[in-house]
Amino acid sequence: MELDRILAYWSRNTIDDSHGGFAGRINENNIVIPGAVKGSVLNARICYTFAAAYRLTGNDLHKELAERAFDYIVRYFIDQEYGGVYWTVDHTGKVDDDKKQVYAIAFVIYAFAECYKVSGDQLPLQYAKNLYQQLRQNCYDQADKGYFEALTRTWGPLADLRLSEKDANEAKTMNTHLHLLEAFTNLYRVWPDDGLAIAIRELLWLFETYIIDAQSGHLHLFFNEAWLLRSGISSYGHDIEAGWLLQEAAEVLGDHILIGKFRKLAIQLTDAALEGWDEKGGIWYEFDRSNKHLFTEKHWWPQAEALVGLFNAWQVSFSEKYYIQMMNTWAFIQQNLVDKSYGEWFWGVDSNNTPMPGQDKVGIWKCPYHNGRACIELINRIG
Repeated sequence: MELDRILAYWSRNTIDDSHGGFAGRINENNIVIPGAVKGSVLNARICYTFAAAYRLTGNDLHKELAERAFDYIVRYFIDQEYGGVYWTVDHTGKVDDDKKQVYAIAFVIYAFAECYKVSGDQLPLQYAKNLYQQLRQNCYDQADKGYFEALTRTWGPLADLRLSEKDANEAKTMNTHLHLLEAFTNLYRVWPDDGLAIAIRELLWLFETYIIDAQSGHLHLFFNEAWLLRSGISSYGHDIEAGWLLQEAAEVLGDHILIGKFRKLAIQLTDAALEGWDEKGGIWYEFDRSNKHLFTEKHWWPQAEALVGLFNAWQVSFSEKYYIQMMNTWAFIQQNLVDKSYGEWFWGVDSNNTPMPGQDKVGIWKCPYHNGRACIELINRIG
Protein backbone atom coordinates (compact mmCIF):
# COMPACT_ATOMS: atom_id res chain seq x y z
CA MET A 1 0.00 0.00 0.00
CA GLU A 2 1.38 3.42 -0.96
CA LEU A 3 0.58 4.90 2.45
CA ASP A 4 2.72 2.23 4.11
CA ARG A 5 5.63 3.05 1.80
CA ILE A 6 5.39 6.79 2.47
CA LEU A 7 5.22 6.35 6.24
CA ALA A 8 8.05 3.81 6.16
CA TYR A 9 10.29 6.29 4.37
CA TRP A 10 9.74 8.98 7.00
CA SER A 11 10.09 6.48 9.84
CA ARG A 12 13.40 5.10 8.54
CA ASN A 13 15.12 8.17 7.11
CA THR A 14 14.14 11.33 8.97
CA ILE A 15 14.64 10.74 12.70
CA ASP A 16 17.27 13.10 14.16
CA ASP A 17 18.86 11.04 16.93
CA SER A 18 21.51 13.67 17.64
CA HIS A 19 19.38 16.75 18.30
CA GLY A 20 15.82 15.48 18.56
CA GLY A 21 12.83 15.70 16.27
CA PHE A 22 13.38 15.16 12.57
CA ALA A 23 15.98 16.04 9.96
CA GLY A 24 15.62 19.49 8.51
CA ARG A 25 16.64 18.53 5.01
CA ILE A 26 17.40 15.43 2.95
CA ASN A 27 18.49 15.88 -0.66
CA GLU A 28 17.45 14.03 -3.79
CA ASN A 29 20.18 11.44 -3.22
CA ASN A 30 18.70 10.65 0.19
CA ILE A 31 21.61 12.30 2.04
CA VAL A 32 20.81 14.15 5.27
CA ILE A 33 22.20 17.70 5.06
CA PRO A 34 24.08 18.45 8.32
CA GLY A 35 23.13 21.68 10.06
CA ALA A 36 19.99 22.30 7.99
CA VAL A 37 17.37 24.52 9.61
CA LYS A 38 14.13 22.92 10.74
CA GLY A 39 10.81 24.37 9.63
CA SER A 40 7.66 24.70 11.69
CA VAL A 41 5.52 23.77 8.69
CA LEU A 42 7.47 20.58 8.02
CA ASN A 43 7.30 19.49 11.67
CA ALA A 44 3.58 20.29 11.94
CA ARG A 45 2.90 18.31 8.77
CA ILE A 46 4.88 15.33 10.08
CA CYS A 47 2.91 15.54 13.31
CA TYR A 48 -0.42 15.66 11.49
CA THR A 49 0.42 12.86 9.06
CA PHE A 50 1.49 10.34 11.68
CA ALA A 51 -1.41 11.18 13.98
CA ALA A 52 -3.90 10.80 11.13
CA ALA A 53 -2.18 7.61 9.98
CA TYR A 54 -2.32 6.09 13.47
CA ARG A 55 -6.09 6.55 13.53
CA LEU A 56 -6.18 4.38 10.41
CA THR A 57 -3.36 1.89 10.98
CA GLY A 58 -3.29 1.48 14.77
CA ASN A 59 0.49 1.14 14.40
CA ASP A 60 2.13 2.23 17.67
CA LEU A 61 5.18 3.54 15.80
CA HIS A 62 2.98 6.05 14.00
CA LYS A 63 1.60 7.26 17.32
CA GLU A 64 5.12 7.54 18.75
CA LEU A 65 6.29 9.64 15.81
CA ALA A 66 3.27 11.93 16.06
CA GLU A 67 4.09 12.41 19.74
CA ARG A 68 7.76 13.00 18.91
CA ALA A 69 6.79 15.76 16.49
CA PHE A 70 4.31 17.25 18.98
CA ASP A 71 6.92 17.31 21.76
CA TYR A 72 9.51 18.92 19.48
CA ILE A 73 7.11 21.63 18.31
CA VAL A 74 6.10 22.47 21.89
CA ARG A 75 9.69 22.55 23.08
CA TYR A 76 11.29 24.48 20.23
CA PHE A 77 8.71 26.14 17.96
CA ILE A 78 6.06 27.48 20.34
CA ASP A 79 6.95 30.98 21.52
CA GLN A 80 6.25 30.64 25.22
CA GLU A 81 6.70 34.38 25.83
CA TYR A 82 4.70 36.07 23.07
CA GLY A 83 2.65 33.20 21.71
CA GLY A 84 2.51 31.88 18.19
CA VAL A 85 5.05 29.73 16.40
CA TYR A 86 8.57 30.48 15.16
CA TRP A 87 9.12 30.02 11.44
CA THR A 88 12.41 28.09 11.71
CA VAL A 89 14.91 26.86 14.27
CA ASP A 90 18.46 25.69 13.66
CA HIS A 91 19.48 22.04 13.80
CA THR A 92 19.95 22.25 17.60
CA GLY A 93 16.54 23.86 18.23
CA LYS A 94 17.78 27.43 18.66
CA VAL A 95 15.48 30.05 17.10
CA ASP A 96 16.56 30.88 13.54
CA ASP A 97 13.67 33.01 12.19
CA ASP A 98 11.20 34.24 14.80
CA LYS A 99 8.57 35.78 12.52
CA LYS A 100 4.94 34.80 13.04
CA GLN A 101 3.82 33.42 9.70
CA VAL A 102 0.08 32.75 9.96
CA TYR A 103 0.38 29.83 7.54
CA ALA A 104 2.71 28.02 9.95
CA ILE A 105 0.49 28.67 12.96
CA ALA A 106 -2.44 27.25 11.01
CA PHE A 107 -0.59 24.00 10.39
CA VAL A 108 0.30 23.61 14.05
CA ILE A 109 -3.38 24.04 14.96
CA TYR A 110 -4.27 21.48 12.30
CA ALA A 111 -1.73 18.98 13.64
CA PHE A 112 -2.52 19.45 17.32
CA ALA A 113 -6.25 18.95 16.74
CA GLU A 114 -5.36 15.65 15.07
CA CYS A 115 -3.14 14.71 18.03
CA TYR A 116 -6.06 15.28 20.38
CA LYS A 117 -8.17 12.85 18.35
CA VAL A 118 -5.51 10.21 18.93
CA SER A 119 -4.76 10.69 22.61
CA GLY A 120 -7.70 12.51 24.15
CA ASP A 121 -5.03 14.43 26.08
CA GLN A 122 -6.12 18.01 26.77
CA LEU A 123 -2.62 19.45 26.21
CA PRO A 124 -2.58 19.45 22.38
CA LEU A 125 -6.15 20.70 22.33
CA GLN A 126 -5.30 23.53 24.71
CA TYR A 127 -2.31 24.54 22.62
CA ALA A 128 -4.48 24.50 19.49
CA LYS A 129 -7.14 26.64 21.15
CA ASN A 130 -4.52 29.08 22.44
CA LEU A 131 -2.99 29.47 18.99
CA TYR A 132 -6.42 30.02 17.45
CA GLN A 133 -7.19 32.73 19.99
CA GLN A 134 -3.79 34.37 19.43
CA LEU A 135 -4.51 34.51 15.69
CA ARG A 136 -7.88 36.11 16.33
CA GLN A 137 -6.36 38.63 18.70
CA ASN A 138 -3.25 39.57 16.71
CA CYS A 139 -3.73 38.71 13.04
CA TYR A 140 -7.43 39.22 12.31
CA ASP A 141 -8.38 42.28 10.26
CA GLN A 142 -11.39 43.81 11.98
CA ALA A 143 -11.92 46.34 9.19
CA ASP A 144 -11.76 44.24 6.02
CA LYS A 145 -11.95 40.70 7.44
CA GLY A 146 -9.50 37.91 6.92
CA TYR A 147 -6.03 37.49 8.37
CA PHE A 148 -2.77 39.29 7.74
CA GLU A 149 -0.07 37.14 6.22
CA ALA A 150 2.74 37.58 8.76
CA LEU A 151 3.88 39.65 11.73
CA THR A 152 7.01 40.06 13.83
CA ARG A 153 7.71 37.94 16.88
CA THR A 154 5.87 40.50 19.04
CA TRP A 155 2.96 40.68 16.57
CA GLY A 156 4.04 43.96 14.99
CA PRO A 157 4.15 45.00 11.30
CA LEU A 158 6.58 43.10 9.10
CA ALA A 159 8.13 44.34 5.86
CA ASP A 160 8.58 40.98 4.14
CA LEU A 161 5.36 38.97 4.43
CA ARG A 162 6.18 36.25 1.91
CA LEU A 163 5.99 32.54 2.56
CA SER A 164 8.67 31.94 -0.05
CA GLU A 165 10.71 33.90 -2.57
CA LYS A 166 8.31 33.09 -5.40
CA ASP A 167 5.33 34.65 -3.62
CA ALA A 168 4.10 38.23 -3.95
CA ASN A 169 4.73 40.41 -0.90
CA GLU A 170 1.08 41.12 -0.14
CA ALA A 171 -0.98 41.50 3.02
CA LYS A 172 -3.40 38.63 2.35
CA THR A 173 -3.15 35.42 0.35
CA MET A 174 -5.38 32.62 -0.81
CA ASN A 175 -2.90 30.02 0.40
CA THR A 176 -2.86 31.15 4.02
CA HIS A 177 -6.64 31.53 4.14
CA LEU A 178 -7.15 28.08 2.65
CA HIS A 179 -5.00 26.45 5.31
CA LEU A 180 -6.55 28.56 8.08
CA LEU A 181 -9.89 27.16 6.95
CA GLU A 182 -8.46 23.64 6.97
CA ALA A 183 -7.03 24.15 10.47
CA PHE A 184 -10.17 25.74 11.90
CA THR A 185 -12.27 22.93 10.42
CA ASN A 186 -10.13 20.25 12.06
CA LEU A 187 -10.19 22.13 15.35
CA TYR A 188 -13.99 22.47 15.15
CA ARG A 189 -14.30 18.70 14.90
CA VAL A 190 -12.91 18.38 18.43
CA TRP A 191 -13.96 21.77 19.83
CA PRO A 192 -17.33 22.83 18.37
CA ASP A 193 -17.13 26.39 19.65
CA ASP A 194 -19.70 28.91 18.41
CA GLY A 195 -17.08 31.59 17.79
CA LEU A 196 -14.98 29.13 15.81
CA ALA A 197 -18.01 28.26 13.69
CA ILE A 198 -18.47 31.96 12.90
CA ALA A 199 -14.79 32.21 11.92
CA ILE A 200 -15.17 29.23 9.54
CA ARG A 201 -18.30 30.71 7.97
CA GLU A 202 -16.49 33.97 7.40
CA LEU A 203 -13.57 32.22 5.70
CA LEU A 204 -16.02 30.44 3.39
CA TRP A 205 -17.62 33.80 2.63
CA LEU A 206 -14.22 35.32 1.82
CA PHE A 207 -13.53 32.51 -0.65
CA GLU A 208 -16.89 32.91 -2.30
CA THR A 209 -16.70 36.72 -2.38
CA TYR A 210 -13.06 37.52 -3.17
CA ILE A 211 -10.90 34.48 -3.76
CA ILE A 212 -12.84 32.34 -6.27
CA ASP A 213 -13.23 33.95 -9.67
CA ALA A 214 -16.90 33.52 -10.49
CA GLN A 215 -16.30 33.37 -14.24
CA SER A 216 -13.21 31.21 -14.61
CA GLY A 217 -13.61 29.09 -11.47
CA HIS A 218 -9.93 29.62 -10.61
CA LEU A 219 -8.63 30.97 -7.33
CA HIS A 220 -7.04 34.39 -7.08
CA LEU A 221 -3.79 34.17 -5.13
CA PHE A 222 -2.68 37.55 -3.72
CA PHE A 223 -4.49 40.60 -2.35
CA ASN A 224 -3.83 43.82 -0.51
CA GLU A 225 -5.38 44.24 2.93
CA ALA A 226 -8.64 45.57 1.41
CA TRP A 227 -8.92 42.46 -0.82
CA LEU A 228 -7.93 44.23 -4.02
CA LEU A 229 -6.46 41.65 -6.40
CA ARG A 230 -2.68 41.71 -6.82
CA SER A 231 -1.92 38.74 -9.09
CA GLY A 232 -2.85 37.07 -12.34
CA ILE A 233 -1.61 33.54 -11.73
CA SER A 234 -3.72 30.38 -11.62
CA SER A 235 -2.44 27.56 -9.41
CA TYR A 236 -4.00 24.33 -10.62
CA GLY A 237 -3.03 22.38 -7.51
CA HIS A 238 -4.61 24.93 -5.20
CA ASP A 239 -7.77 25.03 -7.34
CA ILE A 240 -8.36 21.31 -6.94
CA GLU A 241 -7.26 21.23 -3.30
CA ALA A 242 -9.58 24.11 -2.38
CA GLY A 243 -12.56 22.38 -3.98
CA TRP A 244 -12.70 19.52 -1.52
CA LEU A 245 -11.42 21.48 1.51
CA LEU A 246 -14.10 24.18 1.18
CA GLN A 247 -16.77 21.52 0.80
CA GLU A 248 -15.39 19.68 3.83
CA ALA A 249 -15.63 22.83 5.97
CA ALA A 250 -19.29 23.31 5.03
CA GLU A 251 -20.02 19.66 5.81
CA VAL A 252 -18.33 19.83 9.21
CA LEU A 253 -20.48 22.85 10.06
CA GLY A 254 -23.52 20.78 9.08
CA ASP A 255 -25.15 23.69 7.22
CA HIS A 256 -27.12 22.17 4.34
CA ILE A 257 -27.36 25.43 2.40
CA LEU A 258 -23.59 25.90 2.58
CA ILE A 259 -23.03 22.24 1.73
CA GLY A 260 -25.07 22.55 -1.45
CA LYS A 261 -23.31 25.76 -2.44
CA PHE A 262 -19.80 24.47 -1.86
CA ARG A 263 -20.43 21.14 -3.53
CA LYS A 264 -21.23 23.11 -6.68
CA LEU A 265 -18.13 25.23 -6.17
CA ALA A 266 -16.05 22.07 -5.67
CA ILE A 267 -17.04 20.93 -9.16
CA GLN A 268 -16.34 24.40 -10.57
CA LEU A 269 -12.88 24.52 -8.99
CA THR A 270 -12.09 20.97 -10.12
CA ASP A 271 -13.10 21.74 -13.69
CA ALA A 272 -10.94 24.87 -13.62
CA ALA A 273 -7.97 22.86 -12.36
CA LEU A 274 -8.38 20.36 -15.17
CA GLU A 275 -7.56 23.11 -17.65
CA GLY A 276 -4.02 22.38 -16.48
CA TRP A 277 -4.15 18.69 -17.35
CA ASP A 278 -1.39 17.46 -19.66
CA GLU A 279 -2.31 14.84 -22.24
CA LYS A 280 0.85 12.94 -21.24
CA GLY A 281 -0.57 12.68 -17.73
CA GLY A 282 -0.46 14.80 -14.61
CA ILE A 283 -1.40 18.40 -13.89
CA TRP A 284 0.83 21.37 -14.66
CA TYR A 285 1.96 23.69 -11.88
CA GLU A 286 0.74 27.21 -12.71
CA PHE A 287 -0.44 29.50 -15.49
CA ASP A 288 0.36 33.21 -15.58
CA ARG A 289 -2.62 34.84 -17.23
CA SER A 290 -0.84 38.20 -17.68
CA ASN A 291 1.66 36.83 -20.20
CA LYS A 292 0.03 33.48 -21.08
CA HIS A 293 2.98 31.58 -19.64
CA LEU A 294 2.46 27.97 -18.55
CA PHE A 295 4.83 26.63 -15.89
CA THR A 296 5.50 23.20 -17.36
CA GLU A 297 6.47 21.37 -14.21
CA LYS A 298 4.44 18.78 -12.35
CA HIS A 299 5.16 18.98 -8.65
CA TRP A 300 4.28 16.15 -6.31
CA TRP A 301 1.68 17.95 -4.24
CA PRO A 302 -0.80 19.02 -6.99
CA GLN A 303 -0.88 15.41 -8.20
CA ALA A 304 -1.67 14.22 -4.66
CA GLU A 305 -4.40 16.83 -4.23
CA ALA A 306 -5.80 15.90 -7.64
CA LEU A 307 -6.41 12.36 -6.40
CA VAL A 308 -8.67 13.59 -3.61
CA GLY A 309 -10.26 16.43 -5.57
CA LEU A 310 -11.18 14.22 -8.50
CA PHE A 311 -12.53 11.45 -6.31
CA ASN A 312 -14.57 14.01 -4.40
CA ALA A 313 -15.95 15.45 -7.66
CA TRP A 314 -16.97 11.93 -8.71
CA GLN A 315 -18.71 11.39 -5.35
CA VAL A 316 -20.57 14.69 -5.69
CA SER A 317 -21.54 14.47 -9.36
CA PHE A 318 -21.41 10.74 -10.15
CA SER A 319 -19.76 11.79 -13.42
CA GLU A 320 -17.47 8.98 -14.54
CA LYS A 321 -15.01 11.42 -16.14
CA TYR A 322 -13.68 12.44 -12.73
CA TYR A 323 -13.14 8.86 -11.65
CA ILE A 324 -11.32 8.05 -14.88
CA GLN A 325 -9.15 11.15 -14.48
CA MET A 326 -8.36 10.20 -10.89
CA MET A 327 -7.21 6.74 -11.98
CA ASN A 328 -5.11 8.32 -14.74
CA THR A 329 -3.53 10.60 -12.15
CA TRP A 330 -2.73 7.65 -9.92
CA ALA A 331 -1.11 5.85 -12.84
CA PHE A 332 0.94 8.96 -13.63
CA ILE A 333 2.11 9.19 -10.01
CA GLN A 334 3.15 5.53 -9.91
CA GLN A 335 5.00 5.79 -13.21
CA ASN A 336 6.72 9.16 -12.74
CA LEU A 337 6.74 10.42 -9.15
CA VAL A 338 7.28 7.42 -6.89
CA ASP A 339 11.01 7.10 -6.20
CA LYS A 340 11.65 3.40 -6.62
CA SER A 341 15.27 3.70 -5.46
CA TYR A 342 15.05 5.64 -2.20
CA GLY A 343 11.32 5.72 -1.47
CA GLU A 344 8.79 8.56 -1.13
CA TRP A 345 7.98 10.77 -4.14
CA PHE A 346 10.18 13.03 -6.20
CA TRP A 347 9.62 16.76 -5.80
CA GLY A 348 8.39 16.87 -9.37
CA VAL A 349 9.06 16.20 -13.02
CA ASP A 350 9.68 18.48 -16.01
CA SER A 351 7.74 18.67 -19.26
CA ASN A 352 9.33 15.40 -20.37
CA ASN A 353 8.36 13.69 -17.11
CA THR A 354 12.00 13.58 -16.03
CA PRO A 355 12.62 14.11 -12.28
CA MET A 356 13.61 17.73 -11.55
CA PRO A 357 17.24 17.88 -10.38
CA GLY A 358 18.43 19.52 -7.17
CA GLN A 359 15.12 19.26 -5.31
CA ASP A 360 14.65 18.12 -1.72
CA LYS A 361 13.24 14.78 -0.68
CA VAL A 362 12.70 16.33 2.80
CA GLY A 363 12.80 20.06 3.51
CA ILE A 364 10.98 23.20 4.57
CA TRP A 365 8.24 22.37 2.05
CA LYS A 366 8.80 18.72 1.09
CA CYS A 367 6.77 16.72 3.55
CA PRO A 368 4.51 13.65 3.95
CA TYR A 369 1.35 15.73 4.26
CA HIS A 370 -0.03 16.02 0.73
CA ASN A 371 0.65 12.50 -0.49
CA GLY A 372 0.16 10.84 2.92
CA ARG A 373 -3.11 12.65 3.48
CA ALA A 374 -4.31 11.83 -0.04
CA CYS A 375 -3.82 8.13 0.70
CA ILE A 376 -5.56 8.42 4.08
CA GLU A 377 -8.42 10.43 2.62
CA LEU A 378 -9.01 8.00 -0.24
CA ILE A 379 -8.83 4.93 2.01
CA ASN A 380 -11.44 6.49 4.31
CA ARG A 381 -13.67 7.54 1.44
CA ILE A 382 -13.48 4.15 -0.26
CA GLY A 383 -14.05 2.40 3.04
